Amino acid sequence: MEKCSVSDIARALGTAWTGTAEVSSLCTDSREAAPGSLFVAIPGERVDGHDFVSKALAQGATCALVERPGDYPPEKTLLVPNTVEAMLTLAAWYRSKFSPKVVGVTGSVGKTTTKDMIAAVLSARFRTIKTIGNQNNEIGAPRTLLSIGADTQAAVVEMGMCGFGEIRALAQAAKPDVGVITNIGVSHLEQLGTRENILKAKLELADCLPDGAPLFLCRDNDLLSGVKIPRLRVIFYGLDKKDCAIGGMIQESTPTRTTFLIRWQGREYPAQVPGAGKHLVLNALAAFGIGVELGMTPEEAVAALEHYVPSGMRQHVVEKGGLTVVEDCYNASPDSVKAALDAMKDFPCRGRRIAVLSDMLELGSQTVQGHRDCGRRAAEDGVDALFLFGDQAEEYAAGARDGGLEEIRILPDREALAQALLQAAGPGDLIWFKASHSMRLEETIELFYQGLEEQAAK
Repeated sequence: MEKCSVSDIARALGTAWTGTAEVSSLCTDSREAAPGSLFVAIPGERVDGHDFVSKALAQGATCALVERPGDYPPEKTLLVPNTVEAMLTLAAWYRSKFSPKVVGVTGSVGKTTTKDMIAAVLSARFRTIKTIGNQNNEIGAPRTLLSIGADTQAAVVEMGMCGFGEIRALAQAAKPDVGVITNIGVSHLEQLGTRENILKAKLELADCLPDGAPLFLCRDNDLLSGVKIPRLRVIFYGLDKKDCAIGGMIQESTPTRTTFLIRWQGREYPAQVPGAGKHLVLNALAAFGIGVELGMTPEEAVAALEHYVPSGMRQHVVEKGGLTVVEDCYNASPDSVKAALDAMKDFPCRGRRIAVLSDMLELGSQTVQGHRDCGRRAAEDGVDALFLFGDQAEEYAAGARDGGLEEIRILPDREALAQALLQAAGPGDLIWFKASHSMRLEETIELFYQGLEEQAAK
């Protein structure tokens, strides 16, 4: 964040301030407060940031953004009706001070990976910032925008949502020049009811693009393939459909790398990305398209894809104790679980393929069917054993049994799951962990690794 006078910020927020101070950073955690920072007090279900305003100011924060007066000096606070909404207003005002090319990315599945790939491509030519991790909500997105600087040439902003109006608010603040929608799946059915409503919510990004702007859509997705927006340049990419501006063909997939061809304007460009799976190639096609759209040569964009690094626990491949473990428990939906199972089917494996699955959240009325469909896909994709944990374990199991899978284990907790895996796994096996992040499968992975080390030490 470039230095800003607090008085200018106060005017942008429509509140009062009488001092001459400046701020050069923003934080929502009082432990990060320091001289020159603006501390934002965000009320939460478990923790209320207003309880930490005095601590933040004592640590040197220049001022605090608050919703209500408290036992902190009023001359060091900016009082607003809603601090979360004020963060978006502040981010919109700050972003307008600069003129980088902004890429807005959303979708039910793949938006974080696509964001990371786009940033990897653009970084080869432009000074680029991006959303860190999946900080894509009304708090995370403003922090991304506030990290824009005078030397920033490109910004890749991920936009998530749970309901109508949320992407619109983020996009109005980000003012994107380019849009990408990766997929319309079944995440958020609990709030939105139908996939058609999810599409409508995602297309709020398109509503905020300027006339003539490019909007990249995955043609392989049934709902996106029918989108027509005359005022924008809709650019389709995909693997399954022939009538795409940017197409591709997978050539080879290994545990650590996928090679493929990118087809664009009558030519083919050999490319590769770290990781395995069709979904990664689709994300790479979008990143390639945005690179050339913003002035890079096709050769530059292809070469830059090799610098993509997965963030979080996304298909992180670990060789341990003679086993191959894929840590893929950052998030999960029926689409991403099926994509993982499809990738697992093609993974080289000398032993057995063991899938470890736990609950997918926010599926609403599709909860039972979504888990059963994924269980059946595990059987269809040739999984040798299915280990399950969570409230929806029996639904996974029902689908897998319908598909003919025989070895199915349902465990009561993460510890029992780790122990069962230690007993079942053998040299050459492939073990793939996949679940929504809130199921905390990373704890099982850590216990499993500890057990492998203990076995090796005996």
